[in-house]
Amino acid sequence: MHEAVFAAALRALEQGEDAALVTIVSTQGSTPQRVGARMLVFADGRSVGTIGGGCYENDAAGKARESLRTRKAGIARYDLSDALAEENGLICGGRMEVFIEPLEPSPRLVIVGAGHVSQHVAKMAADVGFRVQVVDDRESFANRERFPSAEELAVADIAGFLAGSDIPPAAYVVVVTRGHTHDLAAMRALAGRPLQYVGMIGSRAKVARIFDALASDGAPADWLRQVRAPIGLQIGAVTPAEIAVSIVAELVAVRRGVTAEAASAAMKDRR
Repeated sequence: MHEAVFAAALRALEQGEDAALVTIVSTQGSTPQRVGARMLVFADGRSVGTIGGGCYENDAAGKARESLRTRKAGIARYDLSDALAEENGLICGGRMEVFIEPLEPSPRLVIVGAGHVSQHVAKMAADVGFRVQVVDDRESFANRERFPSAEELAVADIAGFLAGSDIPPAAYVVVVTRGHTHDLAAMRALAGRPLQYVGMIGSRAKVARIFDALASDGAPADWLRQVRAPIGLQIGAVTPAEIAVSIVAELVAVRRGVTAEAASAAMKDRR
């Protein structure tokens, strides 16, 4: 059982998927499982492994999902001889403590386009813990010399690569290609896919045109509303490096559960 839990935890970390590890750390008396029993709980309620089943496992799973929201670890204590245990047929007469630990995967960031802004985004994003992948159709741009911090580089047709790529729902995607045509092709390949973050660079006029085209193609309205465009927090950025700062700041805000409005308000409070 431990092997299945650890294998699932490794897959979650590799794919950037949120999960929390629940481990029995102490017991007294009779309990359904021994110290060291583990369960991995995902944000959507799926689980691998067990700490004994029943109402306490359900409660621990709920606390695990809450830990994913707060990003805080903690101890849960259970008395297996109380009224709740009796109602659920778990009269074991013991007590147990479980440690609930949210795992911290390195999220995957796909940067679509390998221009000057992308160079800065790749470096900054890697510095703050993202696993960076860059895709562009020009080998003279998407290369190791320009992107030394990227975990993966792909030289391929952008739309074809995105359409055929297995990008997990926990991934972040930044669309910063060299022009309107490539941006639209990339967004068409991404349209409707469940992703943690999708952002696209461009003026409001350009964004409106691309959104109109995507809507005409049948892109889901709910999905379009979740796209961050124009991309980045509004900090008055002008240079490629400044624009990259605004983009990576937004990525971090989304990762940490901070809304763009709250982030902007926080910046104003510090002035």
